[in-house]
Amino acid sequence: MSNGETDRQVAGIERAAVEALIRGEHGDPFSILGPHAFAHGLTIRTYLPGALGVELIHAVSGEVLGSLEQSSVPGLFSIRIEQQVPYRYRITWSSGVQETEDPYAFGQLLGEMDLYLFAEGNHRELGKSLGAQFTTHEGVQGVRFSVWAPNARRVSVVGGFNGWDGRRHPMRLRQPSGVWELFIPRLTPGEVYKYEILGRDGLLPLKADPMALATELPPATGSVVSAPLQFDWHDDQWLQQRQAQQGYQAPMSIYELHAASWRREGGEEGRLLSWKELGEQLIPYVQQLGFTHIELMPIMEHPFGGSWGYQLLSQFAPTARHGSPADFAAFVDACHQAGIGVILDWVPAHFPTDAHGLGQFDGTALYEYAHPFEGFHQDWDTYIYNLGRTEVHGFMLASALHWLRTYHIDGLRVDAVASMLYRDYSRKDGEWIPNRHGGRENLESIDFLRHLNDVVAQEVPGALVIAEESTAWPGVSRPTQEGGLGFAYKWNMGWMHDSLKYAAEDPLHRQHHHHQLTFGLLYAFSEHFVLPISHDEVVHGKRSLLDKMPGDRWQKFANLRLYLSFMWSHPGKKLLFMGCEFGQWREWNHDHELDWYLLRYGEHKGVQQLVSDLNGLYRHEPALHQLDGSAEGFAWLIGDDATNSVFAWLRHDKDGLPLLVVHNFTPEPRNGYRIGVPKEGAWHVLLNSDAERYAGSNAGSQGGLFSEAVASHGQPQSLSLDLPPLATLVLKPQ
Repeated sequence: MSNGETDRQVAGIERAAVEALIRGEHGDPFSILGPHAFAHGLTIRTYLPGALGVELIHAVSGEVLGSLEQSSVPGLFSIRIEQQVPYRYRITWSSGVQETEDPYAFGQLLGEMDLYLFAEGNHRELGKSLGAQFTTHEGVQGVRFSVWAPNARRVSVVGGFNGWDGRRHPMRLRQPSGVWELFIPRLTPGEVYKYEILGRDGLLPLKADPMALATELPPATGSVVSAPLQFDWHDDQWLQQRQAQQGYQAPMSIYELHAASWRREGGEEGRLLSWKELGEQLIPYVQQLGFTHIELMPIMEHPFGGSWGYQLLSQFAPTARHGSPADFAAFVDACHQAGIGVILDWVPAHFPTDAHGLGQFDGTALYEYAHPFEGFHQDWDTYIYNLGRTEVHGFMLASALHWLRTYHIDGLRVDAVASMLYRDYSRKDGEWIPNRHGGRENLESIDFLRHLNDVVAQEVPGALVIAEESTAWPGVSRPTQEGGLGFAYKWNMGWMHDSLKYAAEDPLHRQHHHHQLTFGLLYAFSEHFVLPISHDEVVHGKRSLLDKMPGDRWQKFANLRLYLSFMWSHPGKKLLFMGCEFGQWREWNHDHELDWYLLRYGEHKGVQQLVSDLNGLYRHEPALHQLDGSAEGFAWLIGDDATNSVFAWLRHDKDGLPLLVVHNFTPEPRNGYRIGVPKEGAWHVLLNSDAERYAGSNAGSQGGLFSEAVASHGQPQSLSLDLPPLATLVLKPQ
């Protein structure tokens, strides 16, 4: 036996350890590989299955120091030298020659503070620490890999660079954090990689990197090494003004869209637009319509397009479907330069069960709860994040900050908050586990949401966190210091449900459902609300917004214009899903672009023009937005005329200046309808949703009117109005 081999040793190490290395079961490769001192010098070992030969090269002079001798174990090479020198390998493969530094010659990589903060759940910059970080270490350029897998027996980085061979680059475990790390010299951005993990019960499916900054284009599932984002931003002016522009007294009108189906290149089922193309087409359109913000359904990488992004696996990587991370940054920058805010849907509630994903990541329930009554969501066939585990809590906190900081995102809309708040959400009796007090509240998720909102408010001033929350949980948008959850806004799902149900009623029957429009005003100021007409309302057989409306073609369009006018004049910020702004007939289909051809027709063009005018009016008139969250900004005039299905109210700005809003929810014109007003003199019609401009019948009051000294509805003056059919009037005193 050569090279000091015996029955018990190979290349100077115990044969059992070598056999474990060969089987891919050795948990501490640094104890065998790399440089090791002995009495008379240094032994250097490397394990390179498939290599034909290895030379040791002086890293500075380039001198050949010697050839490593292959042991009786193919691929296990070693050499003894008399003193420590900087070195690299020259490896001969059947495909060619490779020169590289030794990954096992480097010391520990992650700092103790990084590991401490990670374990504590309070590392705010995980996107710059864990995962694949393209960096220079000890003067050598390469990629530092690190991944949390505390219960794994062995973890390796695999990719095309090592033939997807898990024996080539096993990692070092850092105790007690459970983080594995390895620096691979000379690796560059663009390399595809995964982790090969040996769990307690054997080899697991190859796992994508939970901290990946970029990914392959689905259906491929690999992670991609990405250089740190170095983008030349031009949005300083926007960021300086953002806090004021997103405050409670500011107008906020949000256009929600699905980036993959807003438009397609080449028609209905054509190619997805790149971020650059999307920006070039979307930004002028949003400006034309007057929306203040766009909200993107999840653009984090997700395996299945049919999940619309809500079953995502990459909490730090923008989807490759539309381009690179830098392309996405350029899109956000272009929006900001155009004065448009960008909100992202963000999903901390659950994740899909794909084998390459987070589920059973190291062979155990790591990111999810272990018990299916806590850790599996039956409705969505997904795992539920265990936010009570500090590392998972910190992982999701860092994800939120990553989007807000790295990509200058203006707000996160948190999906499915109700499912996070309650342990019995959508579960039958006996299929959920109570909290430590015996209650149904998910205390760990509640702590996470409060921490998230406090951290965002402190570290990214002016950024919004918005809750999609459908229950009566108190104080969702109240500060945490006052016992609330700390969100900036809450989606008003009750208003959405009641108002859509009312709007779908035949006008003949609306008098029996009058309360469905008045009820929302009883609690309209209990939270800071967004009024959402979202994607969820125009899919799965619910019909499009236009098609929900009753009546013939004329009545459907009139009802839609009336409904949108009701929404824009009602207290609360606005959110409208793409396609609703021009009255798409078909339900939304994530595989097709919107039916843009409809804009050839006057009624559809009219709805679009109305939305543009509503946004203009909403932004221009402080009474429609300044006191959205305060009862002082709203006063009923007529809330009890169920017989005529007429509603009227005043909206006030902070100086008390009023606007009059009147809705007629029947197809009957009501001429000479008297409504009390607080000011005498001339009142001007700012908006008539039945105007010819919107392809309406052009009925009802137009232009200017004068009040009369006839008291009505508790007001000293009144107006005699001609109410157009199925329409809204908005008037302002001169």
